[in-house]
Amino acid sequence: MSPSRPTPPALKRRVPKYSDLAPLMQFAKPTLDFKERRLSKAANVWDLRAIAKRRTPTAPFDYVDGAAEDEISINKARRAFREIEFQPGVLRNVADADLSTTIFGREWSMPLAIAPTGFTRMMHSEGEYGGSAAAADAGIAYTLSTMGTASMEDVAAHAPEGERWFQLYLWRDRERSKELVQRAADAGFSTLVVTVDTAVAGARLRDVRNGMTIPPQLTAKTVVDAAYRPEWWFNFLTHEPLSFASLSRHSGTVASLADRMFDPTLTFDDLDWIRDLCKGNLVVKGLQTVEDARRCADHGADGLVVSNHGGRQLDRAPVPLHLLPQVREALPDMVLGLDTGIMSGADVLAAVAHGADFCFIGRAYLYGLMAGGKEGVDRTLEIMRDEMTRTCKLLGVNKLDELTPEHVKLNASV
Repeated sequence: MSPSRPTPPALKRRVPKYSDLAPLMQFAKPTLDFKERRLSKAANVWDLRAIAKRRTPTAPFDYVDGAAEDEISINKARRAFREIEFQPGVLRNVADADLSTTIFGREWSMPLAIAPTGFTRMMHSEGEYGGSAAAADAGIAYTLSTMGTASMEDVAAHAPEGERWFQLYLWRDRERSKELVQRAADAGFSTLVVTVDTAVAGARLRDVRNGMTIPPQLTAKTVVDAAYRPEWWFNFLTHEPLSFASLSRHSGTVASLADRMFDPTLTFDDLDWIRDLCKGNLVVKGLQTVEDARRCADHGADGLVVSNHGGRQLDRAPVPLHLLPQVREALPDMVLGLDTGIMSGADVLAAVAHGADFCFIGRAYLYGLMAGGKEGVDRTLEIMRDEMTRTCKLLGVNKLDELTPEHVKLNASV
């Protein structure tokens, strides 16, 4: 038998005193700002995605959330980030972790940029205006798409202090392409991002099943869908009608517009033509092999983005994170970006450790936009900044240039 032991004073029951209870009775200050309240509860980007899904009609949400065909590429890219293993160093002084970096001579607060996204005002009425203002406030670059729903001049006027890039599709009408390049330069866009993985539009089956059109049509299905999202429809119907600000009026599906605009005859000679037109920095986005990365560098690119278009073009494409180290080894001095699958600040640091100078986020920022407009994008960037800072400190590094491949073990079998 166990020996009898006296009951410690701390384990003797007593009637609680008010002085004991008072410190525990800390109630949150109530707020009538419902947007602030719901955004503050989001602990990560996945929480913002859940809010976005509740607040946005199915067709525009799926346009953001979906990918090509069976969506294998996007799922593999996300799994690649989930399967990494960090190798932290301990007993380092990490009191002042610094995320700042310099891209093309401009200082950014962190190695993150907002990717070009099409039809953005369909996700939320603030669209490109919310994204560009949030990026400017955060001290990072914002990239306006050719298929954006705000003009480059209006975006420049809305966030004049921001670092602005313009994304160009090399489309069939070369004169229109030339005109867009000049307009971007005149509006103060410092960098031209040429997307090269769109010979034809990818098969985005969610859009097909949802009957995604430009502009969205009020069918019986969408009316029922709208009943659960009145704020989205109120904003949509009471703001300027949607259009692609850089293009002529188009009615039809997103895929039909892409097929009309994209040019399957493009070659590296066309990249030379753009290089001659572009007086600023030229970034080529959509590289999926080391050989193509080398060739783009030989044809005058100042920067490259290793990307499979967020899994929205070719399904079963290479995983950008796994390709990145090979591209960095082949082009040690090139400015390298990476996108596809990034959902956290830890994902960004994993890419930086393996050679990326910065990462583009598309879906991640759009989830924030759908969840709460400009404030939702602010929340996305705040969450990712906090995640990066915390991960840096736990890895034992104070600056981005201290990150090495030894800090992040990739699982290339994913």
